Amino acid sequence: MKEFNLKTPNLVEGEQHQKRQEILDYFNRTFSLDDELYKTLNDDKAFYMRADQLRHPLIFYYGHTSCFYVNKLVLAGLLPSHINPAIESTCAIGVDEMSWDDLNDKNYNWPSVDEVRDYRNTVKSTIIKLINELPLTLPINWESPFWPIIMGIEHQNIHIETSSVLIRQLPVEVLQNGKFDAICDTDKRTVQNELIAVEGAEMHLGKPHDHHLYGWDLEYGNYNESVRDFKASKYLVSNAEFLEFVEDRGYHDQQWWSEEGWSWRSYKNAEHPLFWRKDGDSYKLRLMTMLIPMQWNFPAEINYLEAKAFCNWKSAKTGKKLRLPTETEWYRLVDHCQVKDATNWQTAPGNINLEHYTSPCPVNQFSFGEFFDVIGNVWQWTESPITGYPGFKVHPLYDDFSTPTFDGKHNIIKGGSWISTGNEATLHARYAFRRHFYQHAGFRYIESEYEPNIRIDSYETDEEIAISCEQNYGEEYLGYKKYPLQLIELLKEQIENTSDKKLLDLNCDTGRLAFEASSIFKEVTAIDASARFIRPAIELQNKGLLRYVIKDEGDLQLFKDVLLKDLKLNNNANPVLFMQDDAMKLKKRFSDYDVILAFNLLEELQNPTAFLSTIHERLNKDGLLILGSTYHWKESISQKDNWIGGFKKNGEPVKSIEGMHDLLYTQFDLVSAPLDLKYLTRKSSRTFEVNSSEVSIWKKNK
Repeated sequence: MKEFNLKTPNLVEGEQHQKRQEILDYFNRTFSLDDELYKTLNDDKAFYMRADQLRHPLIFYYGHTSCFYVNKLVLAGLLPSHINPAIESTCAIGVDEMSWDDLNDKNYNWPSVDEVRDYRNTVKSTIIKLINELPLTLPINWESPFWPIIMGIEHQNIHIETSSVLIRQLPVEVLQNGKFDAICDTDKRTVQNELIAVEGAEMHLGKPHDHHLYGWDLEYGNYNESVRDFKASKYLVSNAEFLEFVEDRGYHDQQWWSEEGWSWRSYKNAEHPLFWRKDGDSYKLRLMTMLIPMQWNFPAEINYLEAKAFCNWKSAKTGKKLRLPTETEWYRLVDHCQVKDATNWQTAPGNINLEHYTSPCPVNQFSFGEFFDVIGNVWQWTESPITGYPGFKVHPLYDDFSTPTFDGKHNIIKGGSWISTGNEATLHARYAFRRHFYQHAGFRYIESEYEPNIRIDSYETDEEIAISCEQNYGEEYLGYKKYPLQLIELLKEQIENTSDKKLLDLNCDTGRLAFEASSIFKEVTAIDASARFIRPAIELQNKGLLRYVIKDEGDLQLFKDVLLKDLKLNNNANPVLFMQDDAMKLKKRFSDYDVILAFNLLEELQNPTAFLSTIHERLNKDGLLILGSTYHWKESISQKDNWIGGFKKNGEPVKSIEGMHDLLYTQFDLVSAPLDLKYLTRKSSRTFEVNSSEVSIWKKNK
């Protein structure tokens, strides 16, 4: 697989023409590797099989990476329009087990494999044209037009790996090796693990924004931690070492498991790692496309819950305090072993970047001084839940890449695996998964008397989201009533018999209006394009508690707690369905509503004209469409041709309400004169913005 050589490019140094060709080569090799991955499916029916009930079928992921390129490039203003809105809606959202994901196949009309293949080819040609024609200046940074292209490539690298894990869970009968035939067939003599001392040190984590390699938003920032002395296992835990836990009935002894772990083990009725296959009195090992005799010296591939249970068991057996390393302790091991970053390799020093094998290999094959597999072979689980470093900021083109995982339920994996390429293979890479998920991941353990400081941001610290939370749930300021409460009063005044009606709340923000509406409507569906905004609403819905931090003055902050019961929204209310979706490409299932509310949505859409031209299709007869807008149109969001108003036509000004009428009159009647809804946005304790949105109510007449 060396022809792919997917090292992420240096985005700072080099000559412009050479850099353009380097990025083009990187894109082509990544896309080709993605194509080769799906060629391991020898039957198109395999694309529609659910390898994991918490994941979509592979047809989704086959289209998803190409949709991502298009959606981000349209958002960045580098493509004038979408290529295939149907596929880009179906394959856009739903890749992690979030409560707002829609994993019900009944809600999807999956495209054919040929349709997706043709779409991918079109997208590939489109991206190649952009790479050849876009202006290129160095350095390439967040503001560069090439950043979303690199973002798309690195996103594709991620899904090459995560999709390979799903393929590994399909029946081998529907698979073939293809180019993934470089299987390590050497299972060296089983080794005895041992603990080796690592001296503590002051560690500095996070990379600067002018770093020469692409980074996801959560990689940046500055975090310092003093790491104490510890001992680390020389090898990753092998299948042979993990077998001791299995044979000691570790999967049947609750004392070794966390509450979450035992709940998972009981639900799954797990007896051994997922990729082990019982074969009489012995085991076989499932690789990506085949089943082979058990390789006892390969690393044990498990989830975090199993790794944690093993450490608890081995601690009791040895009398030593064993646990998983933290993220910072893993970096200390990297420094101790003087591991080089990916761009400084001639040849990968470990089983990584597809440079050696297309499978794991023995845990004693790649040494880094006295330790083995510090990077590569399989990812390594850590004790650390994922969160941002101090100074963390979201990237505006991908505002929900990381923050939805800052929930204390996603643990960091480090070091990469045999199929980790691009950004994944760099030392700054930070990826995390839910603790019961499987990746190509194993673990090493450490001995330490020190209980780690586990950072979990239980308070929402994203400034934009915190402002929204305060606007929705905080106190009232300067005599202005909160806009969700003004809107719910309007709904009560304008709509009779709400208890028989269904409401669709588009651009639901952090959810206050949806919660309020659930007490009077039969059914409420609340949709927002960003998972960042939905997450606080889900927290409040599931836990009855929402915490966030708002700015006081200067560096001072105020910590706010919201209880659902204090809002009197937890009794006599119908459940709210919170979902992430794009209002421009709503799935067909979001139809047959009696009321659709879209507050401050139009000005956030790339084509508000197209939205208004089709919204009637989702309303029942005599249904109400309630629109609120500041009419703050921006060319950075939508081209002037798509504005509803706010421009001159034939020398005369066109107001937005007039343009709205021209778009809606064939399907709607304006119920009454529009009204102004004034509300306040708190920026700090003494800084506020007063906003005014015009609200108009339209009744469907056909």
